[in-house]
Amino acid sequence: MSAPQAQVQRSDFDQVMVPNYSPAAFIPVRGQGSRVWDQSGRELIDFAGGIAVNSLGHAHPALVEALTEQANKIWHVSNVFTNEPALRLAKKLIDATFAERVFFANSGAEANEAALKLARRYAHDVYGPEKYEIISMVNSFHGRTLFTVNVGGQAKYSDGFGPKVEGITHIPFNDLDALKAAISARTCAVIIEPVQGESGVLPADQAYLEGVRKLCDENNALLIFDEVQSGFGRTGYLYAYQHYGVNPDILSSAKSLGGGFPIGAMLTTAKIAEHLVVGTHGTTYGGNPLACAVSGAAFDVINTPEVLAGVKAKHERFKARLEKIGAEYGIFTQVRGLGLLIGAVLSDAWKGKAKDVLNAAEKEAVMVLQAGPDVVRFAPSLVIADADIDEGLDRFERAVASLTRG
Repeated sequence: MSAPQAQVQRSDFDQVMVPNYSPAAFIPVRGQGSRVWDQSGRELIDFAGGIAVNSLGHAHPALVEALTEQANKIWHVSNVFTNEPALRLAKKLIDATFAERVFFANSGAEANEAALKLARRYAHDVYGPEKYEIISMVNSFHGRTLFTVNVGGQAKYSDGFGPKVEGITHIPFNDLDALKAAISARTCAVIIEPVQGESGVLPADQAYLEGVRKLCDENNALLIFDEVQSGFGRTGYLYAYQHYGVNPDILSSAKSLGGGFPIGAMLTTAKIAEHLVVGTHGTTYGGNPLACAVSGAAFDVINTPEVLAGVKAKHERFKARLEKIGAEYGIFTQVRGLGLLIGAVLSDAWKGKAKDVLNAAEKEAVMVLQAGPDVVRFAPSLVIADADIDEGLDRFERAVASLTRG
């Protein structure tokens, strides 16, 4: 028999963990579908989805089965060897996207790190060492490594860690003239989230992305789409670029990709990929059999017409109700986003108070997110039951009512 587990509680966090997070007062211990239970047995509805990660909710049977089956076979072999689940998953991703080659990592930051390093290496090899500049968007988010946090367009995350990575320019999102002014023969890549996630769930305009693609082509710059948050079914398409019909040269994927198991991927073409020759980039865990087996199972569920159509239908269900709540209580001015990545924009009276909305929602047993201080974000399971949406929004409305009429 295994030894009894030590009792732990939320107060232990402050004694043992680095204080870079400020977690909620309760500890979730079990999940089933879109319901979560905490230590006291209280049941909550999950509209947060582990920040757009739990694409099939909690304890989805297909994922549990894939994980268990693979756990009994082989967990890790490193990239000195390849493995079957990684090859199967890579084939699935290639068959379903623009891509011809895949690199697996463990997170979105690592997928973006690989994408940015590849873009610089490609430009260096093809055009020479002067072509290394990267254009990114103001308020963008691309991860927390030193490179990706500098490419991200939020100084609060990149300041205070010594000299910045050179050759990175930040311009306003959805502004084609700004890109025209910034792009040059020295630009190796433009990196964009088709839907800006962390800074407020802001989708790119159709004409904008088309214009960006054209400018990249004219300047021999690679177009990188960061689809860490918008990808893998989240928008009602396997990837958001398919909604726009604009192909990137490199795409990063993570979050929903593993359905809760850590995995990241960088997708690109064969022509670009050949510049990461043996030894130029690597990762010990990337593409491990456990992660790839789970992701492959998630792919088989998500990349189906029923689930992707369901995501679009559920978007409408959320949007209609949130707009109604917004109008009735004067709390939201707009509900935006694609699929099940939804942002409710707080009205002037409630600007800066997204955290208060989160806290009020938690009191009513519903988990939501924020995207900056002015937007309440919803990123639930892609297969969340309509009954759970309705019940969760009933709870959310009670939270808004107590907050606004408090």
